[in-house]
Amino acid sequence: MSNGEKICYIACALDCDIDISLNEGDFVIGADKGYQILESNGIKPNLALGDFDSYDGKINAENVIRFPVKKDFTDSELAIMHAIELGYKKIQVFGAIGAYLDHTLANVTILSKYTEKGIDLSFIDGEKLLFAISNSQVDFTSEAKGRISIFSAKDKSYGVFEKGLLYELDNATLEANTPLGVSNEFIGKDATISVKNGTLIIYTDRKNYENYLTRR
Repeated sequence: MSNGEKICYIACALDCDIDISLNEGDFVIGADKGYQILESNGIKPNLALGDFDSYDGKINAENVIRFPVKKDFTDSELAIMHAIELGYKKIQVFGAIGAYLDHTLANVTILSKYTEKGIDLSFIDGEKLLFAISNSQVDFTSEAKGRISIFSAKDKSYGVFEKGLLYELDNATLEANTPLGVSNEFIGKDATISVKNGTLIIYTDRKNYENYLTRR
């Protein structure tokens, strides 16, 4: 749910179903083969962008930006950078995690990087997603269900709290090489996750993020 906030949607190269409702002011980018993924989902992008090494078909987007294959940024990050240049603070990325472990790991680092710059960025994989918080807090209403996992994107994240979940943390220090926050659960209570100093990668159901979450 956008709550009136403009969203930039980005499709990357992995095959996926893209379930979005476009509102006025939203923007859609097809990154490389993501253009074809959007077409297969019946969605016309505002922009096709990338080196197009994985897609050589016809492109009918309103605008096309081509990059060389040899470059310092992935197509997904170039699309995120372009969305930020256009003024978007909320960005949802499809087809960028799951199949290729190297690109998944790359996108986790990108998630941390741009969250720390104040961007509400998420990577969606079907009914699940990854998002992050940096020196801040998120609250979930009691309707949130299923699993939730947190990981430190920094060597250490300090002042980590998890309240209202099956397993709670109280002013803990999470380390990047210790998965203490994996596989927690919602239990029908209002829940809070916060970090005083650091960045947390959070994995949960997409519906929890879109319907039951408030950032603070």
